Order: sequence, then C-alpha cells, then structure tokens
Amino acid sequence: MKIAIVGYGKMGRIVERISMERGHEVVLKLDEFNNESWSGITAGNFHGVDAAIDFSAPDAAVENMLRISALGVNVVEGTTGWLAQMDRVREAVESNGTGLVWSPNFSIGVNIFSRLVALSAKLMANEAEYEAWAWEMHHSAKKDAPSGTLLKLIADMKDAGYQRRIDSSSTRAGKTPGTHEVGFDSAADTITLRHAARSREGFALGAVKAAEWIAGKKGFYEFAEIFLTSF
Repeated sequence: MKIAIVGYGKMGRIVERISMERGHEVVLKLDEFNNESWSGITAGNFHGVDAAIDFSAPDAAVENMLRISALGVNVVEGTTGWLAQMDRVREAVESNGTGLVWSPNFSIGVNIFSRLVALSAKLMANEAEYEAWAWEMHHSAKKDAPSGTLLKLIADMKDAGYQRRIDSSSTRAGKTPGTHEVGFDSAADTITLRHAARSREGFALGAVKAAEWIAGKKGFYEFAEIFLTSF
C-alpha cells in the first residue's frame, strides 16, 4: 500500500515504522510545517495514495478528513476530540464514496477491554447496591480530558444497560501513554477492571491494520465494529 501520514509527531513516526515493517510505502508525511491551513492536502500530494492515517490534533482532524475524503482517498482517523461533528464527517464520506475507520483508541487490547467493561456493566445493571466509576491517566501533553477512550467506555456501559451514575475523572501527569480503569463498589466488595498501555506501539499497529482493512472499501466504520472479525 501507499500510505500518507497526517500528523507526523510521535505517533506518526511510529506509524511510519510499523507501516514499513509490514511492507507498505509511506509516500507523504504532513505536519504543522508543510500543512499549514491544509495547504498540503492537494490532489497532487495524494495521487496514488491508498489510505491516509491521521494522528494530528482535534482542531485539525475534521477538516483533514473532509478534504482528504473529497480527494477520493480513504482515511484512518486516530485523533480524538472531534466526535461532536461525526455526522458531518459521515455525510461527507458517504457522499464522496470513500471509506473511513475511526476510533478513540486503536489498541487491540483496549478494544477487548471495552468488551469486558460492557459485559460487566450489563451484569451490574440490576445490582443496585453497586456504584460505578471510570478513571483514566495520560501523559501531561495530552490535550483532551476526559479522553475519547474514557468517554467511549462510559457510553458502552450505558448502552449495556447500566443507567446509574458513573463517577468519572481524568489525570494528566508524567509520561504514561494511557491507563483506563472501570470499577464497581459495594459494601460487600469491589471489582476493578484496568487496561494499561506500555507504549504507543499498540495504537499504531491497530491503525495500520485498519488502513489495510479499509483499502478499496467504502463506508464509515468504527474500529471496534470490525477488529474482532477482521483481524
């Protein structure tokens, strides 16, 4: 595959390495220096690109997706903080006849963790003596809090039937790539579920696998919808 990387920071560099290790060619790398005001998203730059992988910033992600989709190129979107405009992006992808895979977290482990959290919430839905919490910690440079992953975990719990209050909190400190915890507490006992990422490798690998999957396809997908059956 020929891959474009949008957002060539720490994540972008890991995506580049993993893409090359899996036999792909990174033909374009855009960052704040060569994509100011989206000047780098042109038909010429994206000619022949099979998929773009975007780990940029929340204030740039939506316009990145809209412009890249308009060029007929499929997108893997790993940036968080843009979901309030999801309907707008979905409409553009469908109108342009392109494909897009998005996720608040492309880690395989986190996506399995989210299934376990949803199952636990379903089992706890009618156990009124248990109260729930959701907590996450990321490095101090992460811009959005709460993270998209934590918000998705809470939404998954509610969708699974847990309708009572879920106390949530976020910590931003140090260098940790990401820890997410969900728990249930009663007078009798405590149940704690936790996922702790050791590095950004898992996020990047999941994004590259998503790019491989979406190549040649059309439609708007969440990574969690496809990874268990596709990978």
